[in-house]
Amino acid sequence: MSAKEEVLRKLVQAVVDGNLELSEQAAREAVSVGIEPYKAIIEGLSKGMEVVGEKYDSKEYFLPELLMSGDAMYAGLNVLLPLIPKRESGEKGTVILGVVEGDIHDIGKNIVKAMLTASGYKVIDLGKDVPVDEFIRRAKEERAQVIAMSTLMTPTLLSIQTVEEKLKAEGLKGKVRTIIGGGSVSDSWRERSGSDAYGKDAMEAVSKVKLLIESVKAAALELKASEEQRKKEEKRT
Repeated sequence: MSAKEEVLRKLVQAVVDGNLELSEQAAREAVSVGIEPYKAIIEGLSKGMEVVGEKYDSKEYFLPELLMSGDAMYAGLNVLLPLIPKRESGEKGTVILGVVEGDIHDIGKNIVKAMLTASGYKVIDLGKDVPVDEFIRRAKEERAQVIAMSTLMTPTLLSIQTVEEKLKAEGLKGKVRTIIGGGSVSDSWRERSGSDAYGKDAMEAVSKVKLLIESVKAAALELKASEEQRKKEEKRT
């Protein structure tokens, strides 16, 4: 096993064990051996949280272990995130992020927030147990291109559908795109709820948010060009 592989293994294990000291130490080692911070997060800390999630689902881990592992993940993130080059905040687009109403599981949401922030997006984190109307209100207030929602619990899936319905009712569907994720979410639920995208993990979420924002901006430019053409034609008549 190479030195880099060993450090990544340490990061995974630190998160699985809920070991804050080891996570911070391994994160610093990752930098010293030349592992890119983004890679250390995805292949180390994030991978560790995937293992924790599996243990939680199989009832090998419970809430205390989940929280300890989350703290360990943040200890490593605190070292690595500042080292990832960022574009000016908000330059690439704005994302409203939150765990839907009725759910308080936010570890996955926080990983996505870290990845989006590191990738140069402006992220408005609404936290957990977020009311449906709050997603809509903040999206309008911030002129966001994307609403990102997550849930770990099956009963709260309907909150996602309600957000989609309210976006349609207010004429915002298409102007604001949506992406969903979390343990109880699937691509089939994305299709059923009317959401625009599904991210199975943080890395996929970032790539899909990029595509969603590009589509919103392209549609806005097309609408602007169409409106200018309409005004020109009106002047001719």
